[in-house]
Amino acid sequence: MSDENQALAPVIACVQMVSGTSVLDNLARAAQGILQAAQKGAQIVVLPEYFCLMGAHDRDKLAIAEPFNPQPEPQHAPIQAFLREQAMAHGVYLIGGTIALRSADAAKVLNTCLVYAPSGALEARYDKIHLFGFQNGAESYAEADTIEAGGVSQNPIWQSPWGNIGLAVCYDLRFPEFFRQHNVLAWVLVAAFTHTTGQAHWAVLLRARAIENQCYVVACGQGGLHENGRHTFGHSMVIDAWGVVQTELSEGAGVVIAPLPVGRNERVRTSLPALRHRVIFS
Repeated sequence: MSDENQALAPVIACVQMVSGTSVLDNLARAAQGILQAAQKGAQIVVLPEYFCLMGAHDRDKLAIAEPFNPQPEPQHAPIQAFLREQAMAHGVYLIGGTIALRSADAAKVLNTCLVYAPSGALEARYDKIHLFGFQNGAESYAEADTIEAGGVSQNPIWQSPWGNIGLAVCYDLRFPEFFRQHNVLAWVLVAAFTHTTGQAHWAVLLRARAIENQCYVVACGQGGLHENGRHTFGHSMVIDAWGVVQTELSEGAGVVIAPLPVGRNERVRTSLPALRHRVIFS
């Protein structure tokens, strides 16, 4: 690969985790994953949804919710400060999975994805819009009980040095119209997909989003059996614009890494110009 092509092919890494009930332990594990990714040459590092806490109870996230601060200080916003410091320490763009931010409703939090530059600057923020609800016998989830949905007018796009990258969180994956609104180099989805739904739908939906939007999809998940009894699906992966899985990790903690050659999207869109053929119905 030429120097020019290398410059147009950012290397992205997903740090798959099996987060537990201790924030300090989770941050230590995240730091190890970020270090490993940086040592492998990643320029963009992604952490999964709930990387800092998979609590024993859904309401545990309320106790660690932080006020939003673009320039966080460790004593007031330790998790935001951790993300900023890690990006600076390793010289990477860090997509910080999700953290709990305080919302207008004291009984709920925002489930927020933040992007920090190597300079420490906050470059993007996205508050999860679609809130997961699932009932399958004893397995039950109702995010709306403890999470306030992000506003629908917000912009989920990070203007990266290589092109626009979309930010999405877990349940967003099931809403194709969310992805269809933006022309991007890649979508980055951070998740804690349940094992039950993941077995049936995870890879199918991810590949569909890549194929129909003719762009990369990078999915970073929680992957394993957690202290709280929850079982997440894992299978963090990078998929290209043709729907081909470039790299994947099934379960357990680890790092998956792949380049994102910018020209790949254009070659697919030129050979199969489905986006130009799209008819928008009123």
